[in-house]
Amino acid sequence: MTAALPIRALNHVGRLTKHLDESRAFYRDVLGFREIRRPNFDFPGAWLFNYGLQIHLIVNDSIPDAAGPIQTRDGHLAFEVEDLAAVERRLTEHGVEYRKNEVPGRGLQIFFRDPDGHHIEVGKYLPVEEKV
Repeated sequence: MTAALPIRALNHVGRLTKHLDESRAFYRDVLGFREIRRPNFDFPGAWLFNYGLQIHLIVNDSIPDAAGPIQTRDGHLAFEVEDLAAVERRLTEHGVEYRKNEVPGRGLQIFFRDPDGHHIEVGKYLPVEEKV
């Protein structure tokens, strides 16, 4: 067996955006992140932090606009919560469309999109059983 890398934690997730102001407000007001100081790069963006994780918003006008229904089998960020009802209330307050999903034997999930169409999952999960 190969030894694991000495990874301590996930530091940040980079998200491409065509809608910087809307994305900044979404991650702040809907998901509860707060903006933090960002180095003076030669391109626009924003850094946000909470829950031990940074979100780096990187402006890129060439990304395609999202289309179609919310997908559960697309690339996504996933957060774990204790209170899914609170998440539903917050999404409803902000007019964010979402889709609920039950995973038998694993838990409940809510999927939705940020202003650029990136999928986000928030769930309340049962403990994971490791299988060797």
